[in-house]
Formats: sequence, structure tokens, C-alpha cells
Amino acid sequence: MEEKVKSAIEDIRPSLQNDGGDIEFIKLDGKTVFVSLQGACAGCPMSQMTLKGGVERYLRDKVDPELVVENV
Repeated sequence: MEEKVKSAIEDIRPSLQNDGGDIEFIKLDGKTVFVSLQGACAGCPMSQMTLKGGVERYLRDKVDPELVVENV
């Protein structure tokens, strides 16, 4: 499952990079995906919405509907 998660994150990276941000996969622990938002995303007040409404939703659709994404 980790490879599927990494692949899905690579799919959405260009969208974050277009806004001056980035995302880095840290680890998968059970059904929790740990990522690091970087660049403009790290300090953005909308980052939690991006994380849950964008990244988490995409990973749930593409990999597993029970995944939870956390920013570290």
C-alpha cells in the first residue's frame, strides 16, 4: 500500500507546486499517512483544508477509503 500512497502523492504534487508549495511523504503507519507540507503550503492558513479536503480525499479515492493524512 505504501507504493500506492507514494504514487498518488506524486500525482498531486504538481498542483501544490503550482502554488509555490510542495508535499513530502514521510511514512505510512497503519492507515495513517504522514506527510510534510513545504514551501508556501507550510505557512499557509489554508493548509489544513488542503491537507484534508485535497490530499486526504484524493488518497482515499485512489488508495484506501480509510486513510487519514497528518502533517508533521
